[in-house]
Amino acid sequence: MTTRRDFLRTAGIGAGLTAITGVSALNAACNPINEKAGVALVGLGNYASGQLGPALKETNLCRLAGVVTGDREKGLRWSEEFGFDASHIYSYETFDQIAEDDSIDLIYVVLPNAMHAEYVIRAAQAGKHVMTEKPMAVSVEECDRMIEACREAGVTLSVGYRCHFEPHNQEMMKVAAEQRLGALKLIDTGFGFRAFGYDNWRFHHDLAGGGALMDVGIYCIQAACYLTNELPVKVSAQEVKTYPDRFVDVDETILFQLEFPSGIICNGSTSYAVNTHHLDVYCEQGAFGLSPAFGYDGLQGYIGQEKLELGQIREQALHMDHVIRCIRGEEELKTPGEMGRRDVKIIEAIYQAVESASTVALTW
Repeated sequence: MTTRRDFLRTAGIGAGLTAITGVSALNAACNPINEKAGVALVGLGNYASGQLGPALKETNLCRLAGVVTGDREKGLRWSEEFGFDASHIYSYETFDQIAEDDSIDLIYVVLPNAMHAEYVIRAAQAGKHVMTEKPMAVSVEECDRMIEACREAGVTLSVGYRCHFEPHNQEMMKVAAEQRLGALKLIDTGFGFRAFGYDNWRFHHDLAGGGALMDVGIYCIQAACYLTNELPVKVSAQEVKTYPDRFVDVDETILFQLEFPSGIICNGSTSYAVNTHHLDVYCEQGAFGLSPAFGYDGLQGYIGQEKLELGQIREQALHMDHVIRCIRGEEELKTPGEMGRRDVKIIEAIYQAVESASTVALTW
């Protein structure tokens, strides 16, 4: 049996916000609408184990119905914990057989970035609705193929942008939209951590597609877009490698600036060498923000002189339930594939700005 570790080592593989909805309440092989939808996780790494598994226990509309893993023993442990039959454990080699599994309605791809496109497309071809972790893919071209595959199959495609369901970030969106402190002028945001000593796929370009920018910098890009409700038109950026011997294959630290049509500027930073985790928004009549801003817990913020402490929930559970309601036609999808494509386009522009040492214009 090929292990997931061996498999990963050898595997090299518009901006609109309109939802892609399926052709029926759920796909043709789906459970009745009054039952919980069956979810299959593809990849059982740290995020699946630490976040998505626990979240599935808290959802109202979902249940874990199967897994795809290169480690059969791990799959058996998941089947025992979540109560699904071992016949719903798939390997990467048998993945396509999931098309015949009527208990699975939604496939959640939790694999290295460079593998998202392949498994999203295969999931769509199997007739299943799809969620994929961020970044959606490692290129705009891959995003286009993923969107087209899901459109042709008539299935929903959503990206795992969990912050859209996290209370502190939701409040930031409301403050910005309502202009409680006047018009936005400047956004300063950063997300980074000290990644020394890590030896996993994130530090290999052929699997990750990039470094800190794709991994955690994308949260800063997301924040800039959901706060301004605009698309950036100019990008400038600089890469810094304080530890070039440790970050040979991927970017370590990137400083970038996004300019929006209204004149709002976002100064962003992301790093594998520095701990940074903040979102500060400066307006005509004051400022608001979060620190920490994007983590799984412990988020705190401020609006002017007032503190913001809303407690913590498992936002992934809310996100998965939302996707099921969208598939059923009850809500409009907040995090569609087109949003993922938008962010990858911005990431590509940032890398281009680094390479060219010049400002890059973005057209939409």
